[in-house]
Amino acid sequence: MKTDSQIRPGAPTMSYEMRVESEPQATVSEAEALSEGVVVRDLNAWYGSFQALREVSLLVAPRRITAIIGPSGCGKSTLIRCFNRMHEVTPRARVSGQVLLRGEDVYAPGTDSVLVRQRVGMVFQKPNPFPTMSIFDNVAAGLRLNGFLVRRSQVAEAVERSLRQAALWEEVKDKPNRPATELSGGQQQRLCIARALAVEPEVILMDEPCSALDPVATLKIEDLMRELAREYTIVIVTHNMQQAARVSDHTAVMMMAEDRAGEMIEFGPTREVFTYPKDKRTEDYITGRFG
Repeated sequence: MKTDSQIRPGAPTMSYEMRVESEPQATVSEAEALSEGVVVRDLNAWYGSFQALREVSLLVAPRRITAIIGPSGCGKSTLIRCFNRMHEVTPRARVSGQVLLRGEDVYAPGTDSVLVRQRVGMVFQKPNPFPTMSIFDNVAAGLRLNGFLVRRSQVAEAVERSLRQAALWEEVKDKPNRPATELSGGQQQRLCIARALAVEPEVILMDEPCSALDPVATLKIEDLMRELAREYTIVIVTHNMQQAARVSDHTAVMMMAEDRAGEMIEFGPTREVFTYPKDKRTEDYITGRFG
């Protein structure tokens, strides 16, 4: 992976290795996000009477990686949980605004939240394989629960495909019936990615997927994200500034207002956000002055 750590004079003093593209990263167009990506419009989210998000708008480009960064408690995880309606699973949680997936509002009346979560998969902070299931059954679980496939041969083909996509097949192909808990932490996280891929989602959400992993396992996940972005739209929440700079195409910066509601203060191509931040709070955050 080619990197570049040059920072303009007068820009943030902390340097980050950033991906070097054959073409400059472009600003996301609304038409592109509407046709194949995700559009968030004026999104508000509450837990009971507490407002966690205020008027968040965002364009997520298809087949690209969008990073969401910001201090703890600013609503990053709440935001991506609204993308596939997991937020509403929390008692007394509610939202207003729109989340458009390929132009369709996932909160429109009559929309099946289960189908939304099939189209928008989630990988969590800590690896969470089903502890009583084998490696094979962990990947097959989503397929079987949602009635995707009937014949075992079809399931086996889908499991192998997903494990290959998650760069795990070569490591587990001789032991698919072993308990998933025997895998290392990094392998378990790739298994969870394979499980999300098995139902062929359009978008993959990753909520700090490397925070519990060592540096070697982290780099494997980052390389995997770049490969998956050839076919899938990926949104990642991370506290790791170096990771956001290394893997993402676009970066959104969130901050907490005085009333603790999360607000988006900046969004753009990752190189621009990290080298030419428009908001002083962004510069202070990515250089470690606060957060």
